[in-house]
Amino acid sequence: MLTFTQHNLGKLEDLFAALGYHIRYEKGSFRTGACVLQNTRVIVVNRFSNLEVRIQSLIRLLRDMDVDLTLLDEKKTAFYNLVKKEEAPL
Repeated sequence: MLTFTQHNLGKLEDLFAALGYHIRYEKGSFRTGACVLQNTRVIVVNRFSNLEVRIQSLIRLLRDMDVDLTLLDEKKTAFYNLVKKEEAPL
């Protein structure tokens, strides 16, 4: 199980960066913890969300997107596979 730690949040941020996404933490009028801005490669995460909600939101986005595994190195691919197959309480 993926624990909700700052380290794992950093690993998720690195994974998104390797996929070409930029993550911004800002306040917004959206109810979920994160969203992708109109088919761009920018993800906005609600900065007032706690660590658990941030990680769950990024995992939810990651599961819904098509990922080109050729962009990832071996460690990031293993982490992606862990996140993808894990049953997290979302």
